[in-house]
Parts: sequence; C-alpha cells; structure tokens
Amino acid sequence: MVALRRQAWAKFLETPLPNRTSEEWTRTDIRGLHFETFAETWSSRLRLPMPPAPTWQCPPPLGKEDEESFAISVEGRVGREYLDPALAERGVLFGSLDRLLPQYGDLLRPYLFAAVDYRADKFAALHAACWSGGTLLYVPKGVVIERPIRLLSVLSSGGVDFGHSLIVLEEGAEATVLAGTEGPDDAAPGLHCGAVELYVGPRANLRYISLQDWGTGVWHFAHQTAIVDRDASLQWTIGALGSRLAKVNQHVVLVGPGANAEVNGVMFTEGKQHLSYHTLQHHKAPRCRSDLLYKGALQDKSRLVWRGMIKVDRDAQKTDGYQRDDNLILSEDARADSIPGLEIEADDVKCSHAATAGRVDDDLVFYACCRGLTRKEAIRMIVAGFFQQVFDRITIESVRQALGKAIGRRIREYE
Repeated sequence: MVALRRQAWAKFLETPLPNRTSEEWTRTDIRGLHFETFAETWSSRLRLPMPPAPTWQCPPPLGKEDEESFAISVEGRVGREYLDPALAERGVLFGSLDRLLPQYGDLLRPYLFAAVDYRADKFAALHAACWSGGTLLYVPKGVVIERPIRLLSVLSSGGVDFGHSLIVLEEGAEATVLAGTEGPDDAAPGLHCGAVELYVGPRANLRYISLQDWGTGVWHFAHQTAIVDRDASLQWTIGALGSRLAKVNQHVVLVGPGANAEVNGVMFTEGKQHLSYHTLQHHKAPRCRSDLLYKGALQDKSRLVWRGMIKVDRDAQKTDGYQRDDNLILSEDARADSIPGLEIEADDVKCSHAATAGRVDDDLVFYACCRGLTRKEAIRMIVAGFFQQVFDRITIESVRQALGKAIGRRIREYE
C-alpha cells in the first residue's frame, strides 16, 4: 500500500486538473475548486500509520445493535461499527478497512484498487494516495446475509473524506448494503474524493443502495466500479440529492458468462447544483444482461449531466444491454444534458438506449388542482409519479419511502 500511495501521489502531481477541452469534462466546470482550501487536511492523510478514528464525533447507530450490522465513519474514518456475532462466526469480515487490511492483507490484495484505476484522472490519483478509513465487507463462499448492512458517512464543515469502500462477495454469497451520507449543513464547504469497489463472485447476489446527500457546499468526486462474474446478479441503486458539484464515474463490468446487472438512479437538483454522472456498462463475456434506468428532476438554476456508454467486446456475443435517462425540468433556468452511446464490437447482440427531457404538463397540474390540490401538491404528485418506475425496482420499502420524502421536501412551487 505504501508503494501504491507513492505511485499515486506522483501521478497526482504530474496530472493537471481536468478542463473543459476534454469530452468528459466539457459540460462540467470545476474552476471554483481550490485544493489549497483543503490541503492541510488531506496532506496529513499521507502520514502512515493512520491516526485512530475519532469515536467521540460519531452519531448514534443506524439500527439496533442486536439486529443489524453497521459502520459509521466521520471524515472517512470508521468510528463506530458492529457486526452480528453470528455472521462473524461464519467468516464474514466487516468494519474499518484501515483496521482489517493489516490483518487480512493476503486475502484482500487481489481486490483493493484492482477495479478502480488510480491513473484514471487527477481525483482517482489523489484518492489512491490519501485514502483513509473506509469500510470493508467480505462475505465468504455460500454465506447469505439476511439483514441489510448499513453504512453511514458523516462530513463536518470544512472536512475532507477520502473513504474507500470495498465489498467482496465470494461464490454463491448474498448481501444487501445500504450506504448513506450526511452533512455538512447548508452550504458549508467540504471535499469528498472517494472510491467504491464491488466484486460479485460467481452465482452471488448483491443489492447495493447508495444515497448521496452531502451539503450543498461539498465537492463530490468518486470512481465507483462493480465487477460481476459468471451467473452473478447485481442490483445497484443510487440516489443523488446533495453536493455543490458532483462528478461520478459509475462503471459495471460483466466478466463472466450469464452475469446480470441492473443499475437504477434517482436524482433531484436545486439551487445552482451541478451533478455529472458518467456510466459504463462494459460487457466482456457472452450472454450477459445490463439494464440502466436513470431519472432526474431539476429546479431553480441547477444542471444534470448524464453520459452513458454500453461497450460490448468482440467475444461478448448474445449481449442484452439497455440504458435510459429521463429528466423532468421544473423551472425555466434548469438544464439537463443526456448523452447515451453504444460501442459494439460483437455481431450478435441486442443493445439500445433512450433519453428524454421535458417540462411538467400544465394540463396535469390543472387536472389535479381542479380536484382540490394546491399547485405545489399537484407538482409533488406528478414528480412522485415520474420517479415511480425506479421506485418499483427498489425492493426495500424503507428506502423507497426515504427517497420519496427527501424529494418531496425539496419541491418548490413554480408558476
């Protein structure tokens, strides 16, 4: 890890900040980001060994300790964690990646930073050099975890989070992970530069749900990659509601025949928020299926950028790939950019894409208002219906309700 950090730091120093001359960044302007604002905090992360986690800052746990396993991190450092003893007896590893990596280095070596390439851009290099804390979930072969695993990341005003999430499911394993973020309040500054690596072994089944709800002053950069093996299944749902600016690369790589991936996205922006999500469905093996559905609603002067690609390698015959991005624009000044794409080298595939953007239908608002609803209530109902297709895919009722309530609170009335 020390060698990797040094290589990544050298890459960070020699790589310029992305600018709008490149296709990937042409719609995302980060000139307002000043690294020196956070330099004192993140430069300290290069010192090894890592300081102890700040347990005194941690909020109460997400669930009862005798029911659900959880980990709570502050500024990327896990300060409170709990693993059901019954799962520990079956070989499940869970908790602080900082703590577990020295003990299980040989086991984790094939996975850590194997999916996310630190050479991808300046932010990936910075994360690999300075990562600290983060969480690990390792589920051995054939182990099924019945109850969801809960993760919470907390960021304070002016804080920096370089947490790294690593989830590994061996053959035939099954798990559900609920990950969320909080703070800082209002428009307080913050920087999150993170990574998520998901490994779904043969015939394994992972449901991973992530809700990004940072404060509106946080710069959010992340590289997130899932590798799905033979006959395995991944359901990956993201909620993107917070941050000042977000640039996220979300990749799914299907490496084994018969692999299946379903990717769902719910986004809501307001104020001057700018969220940019770039997705990749990479089919490397034959007879794989991927299905991506993103839905976003925008109000005020906010902006959503989605750039998606289905890539099919030459040997990935019998591929079934689909991607769709729908946007509902709630104000005159909001803007949505949707750029779907296909890159296909195989000759026996079924791949397609779609993208839409539109305003709230005034006839629908009028119809609802005629039946006693206020204009705001009518718009809230229409927005809820717009997202319903994604909500129907989410199998956990509490998650559906939390997303619906979070979006409902943000909707304002427009003439």
